[in-house]
Amino acid sequence: MTEFTKTVCPYCGVGCGLEVSPPAQLNKPTNRDSQGNPTWRVRGDKSHPSSQGMVCVKGATIAESLDKNRLHYPMVRDSLDQEFRRVSWDEAFELITNRIQTVRFTQGSEAICMYGSGQFQTEDYYIAQKLLKGCLGTNNFDANSRLCMSSAVSGYIQSFGADGPPCCYEDLELTDCAFLIGTNTAECHPIIFNRLAKYHKKNRKVKMVVVDPRRTPTAEAADLHLAIRPGTDIDLLNGIAHLLMRWNYIDVGFIDDCTSNFSAYAEVIRHYSPEVTARQCGISIEDLETAARYWGQSQRVLSLWSMGVNQSTEGTAKVRTIINLHLMTGQIGKPGAGPFSLTGQPNAMGGREAGGLAHLLPGYRLVKNDQHRAEVEDFWGLKRGQISSVPGLTAWDMITGLETGDVGLLWIAATNPAVSMPDLERTKKALLRSPFTIYQDAYYPTETAAYAHVLLPAAQWGEKTGVMTNSERRVSLCQAFRQPPREAKADWEIFAEVGRRLGFADKFSFANSAEVYAEFAQLTKNRPCDMSGISHEQLQKQGPTHWPHPDHQETSLQPLASRLSKRLYTDLHFHTPDGRARFGAYYSKGLAEPPDPDYPFILTTGRLYGHWHTQTRTGRIEKIRSMHPEPFIEIHPRDAAKLEISDNQIIEVRSRRGQAHFPAKVTKAISPGTVFVPMHWGALWANQAEANALTHPESCPDSLQPELKACAVQLAPISVEVTSKNYQLQSSQW
Repeated sequence: MTEFTKTVCPYCGVGCGLEVSPPAQLNKPTNRDSQGNPTWRVRGDKSHPSSQGMVCVKGATIAESLDKNRLHYPMVRDSLDQEFRRVSWDEAFELITNRIQTVRFTQGSEAICMYGSGQFQTEDYYIAQKLLKGCLGTNNFDANSRLCMSSAVSGYIQSFGADGPPCCYEDLELTDCAFLIGTNTAECHPIIFNRLAKYHKKNRKVKMVVVDPRRTPTAEAADLHLAIRPGTDIDLLNGIAHLLMRWNYIDVGFIDDCTSNFSAYAEVIRHYSPEVTARQCGISIEDLETAARYWGQSQRVLSLWSMGVNQSTEGTAKVRTIINLHLMTGQIGKPGAGPFSLTGQPNAMGGREAGGLAHLLPGYRLVKNDQHRAEVEDFWGLKRGQISSVPGLTAWDMITGLETGDVGLLWIAATNPAVSMPDLERTKKALLRSPFTIYQDAYYPTETAAYAHVLLPAAQWGEKTGVMTNSERRVSLCQAFRQPPREAKADWEIFAEVGRRLGFADKFSFANSAEVYAEFAQLTKNRPCDMSGISHEQLQKQGPTHWPHPDHQETSLQPLASRLSKRLYTDLHFHTPDGRARFGAYYSKGLAEPPDPDYPFILTTGRLYGHWHTQTRTGRIEKIRSMHPEPFIEIHPRDAAKLEISDNQIIEVRSRRGQAHFPAKVTKAISPGTVFVPMHWGALWANQAEANALTHPESCPDSLQPELKACAVQLAPISVEVTSKNYQLQSSQW
């Protein structure tokens, strides 16, 4: 067999197309990893429009993780101090369903929670929503998208009336000015950055502005790098708006005809003079004016942002303030322009479409909306009132619910909260109190497995066929190319079997994932994310497809060009009641935990190029581990000198919640007063190097997304020599 299977990379939200072939091919040597094990060949799919054949190191090495430390069988234990014992799937399902019923009848359905993942395919997300929000009547499904994209969701809804990035990747190569804020795109979304950087290099009139307290590889490529103080994003954006208004770089016609609330916004930005803004942000007036001039003089401005904006107590306000700049200059709904959030996970967009957050329902519906609930209840064949009108518990609410005893069952799937949640020591203590935790993952061990009563082996990338949506709303089919190992099952199949055993067999009679997606797609009909014309078969024939892509297009009342556009809002009509986009008027509030004399430094966190989240996959790939062998802390030479810290010296970092140890990396790439650590290392991979042992859970009041990007810390060099530990994991017998 030599034929390649087309699929999509399961790491970040870029959604790169991959082609995979078996280890052994006719007249070719067997493809092997560094240990000599046969491994599938992976290459970029040149026909995939999003990535155009490009692939980063994570995608190129993904197949090497397929058979490392896999969880093969269901495992259970009665208490956390016991060893796991292997059981059959039948025993595991019986235990889970009995426990669900017990909790339902003793505490109520609101005591049942599921914490899911942007690693899910859309079919997994959808069946989970149908089980919990529909059949069980609890909205307690949240996903790690809460820590990633929920501020972007909230910002789009408040400004435009609906979620959904309005831009596409083609805009990267059509813009006059790329404004990147709170995103290290070169390392976190490398293929997007490659497209932008190539275009920028060829077209010297095109400007690139990067806003980041670190001089990242992204900032290195910029025409202008604004190293603002953490927490001053809104100051900067309002300061730019002040100058755009002063210099008359505004689109009065667009503002009058297509927007509302501009007067309130104009009153706010009046207070952000260049002198005030520059002082607050810690930049020069000259650089501020340059940024405003780049924006104002460009015909097509594209803004890009990610976690540096979203992970904030002002996350929604920051998103809306970015959007404000587009609205005041008419920079939306046309090629090369618009506000473009870069999705963190491969199918966080699909999760949003399927209702995969505690306040959402499938098809960009809201649980608080009476009509939306009724539409879903009717479609699912449920009695009216079955879906709760109360938004469910967010990911952090689930942690505090464990503390209070309000959560009686916690089901975690395809994510690793024992590393990724904020205030990690508190999180771990709460997980220890869980009466019953189900943990569903492809790998063992992980940090979260230590807190589970039941382990369920999940099929992963390449072992199940399903759909994912990337940052540009492009839907791709991820085809299986091998069988799941031993007894592993697709996530949606596990959820569906539990649903059947709970007495809802008629709701989960799907033969395959294509049938699941077909049902979900119909539920998006006539919604902003209409995918009713998309199916597994259509994707196989036509390839990756942007939504909206409605069925029976000839019957739609919208013009054909508008319905098939790669961009949203090309007709300048928005999903608000009056069809106008809304300005949001926000004064800057700053960090939830600013530095003080006791904790004088601001800690910020982020990703590295080779690693992915908590290393559940990438930590098992030798090439990537050798690229990033250990965590570190970046500190400016001025700060290092004051504390008598030298390069590679071990630093103890303390916040009000915990402590961690990192070797120092003294560098001018970080602003004075700010330090940076990568967020990838949990307890399995290094000793006392968990970034989130330091972070706090304070969150945006609208998106409920925690401020993982900034907290106050103190630093102290450690004189004793710390020896490194080899955290290479042994093969799992499970």
